[in-house]
Amino acid sequence: MHIKQDKVVFRQNEEKLSKVFDIYEKRLGEAWFLASDEFYLADLSQLPNTQYLVSDTNKGNSFTSRENAGRWWDEISSQDSWKKVVDLSKGA
Repeated sequence: MHIKQDKVVFRQNEEKLSKVFDIYEKRLGEAWFLASDEFYLADLSQLPNTQYLVSDTNKGNSFTSRENAGRWWDEISSQDSWKKVVDLSKGA
């Protein structure tokens, strides 16, 4: 969009995002999935935004390199149903 970026605001929001990642990491150290040890809507609702973060930005590694968050992402994103959604969205 050729909009000038404010590097200070950008850095501040990166710091906020890192704090969110810390919360995910802590929670996923307490349970296998976000809400419990079973896959629920809480996990499902995170798929689209996390997919974008991991695949379409240069910040995905700051999330997936964390032990628990990376394990969680690998598990939920490897589901055949989610792979199908990603494939369909690429064709759109």
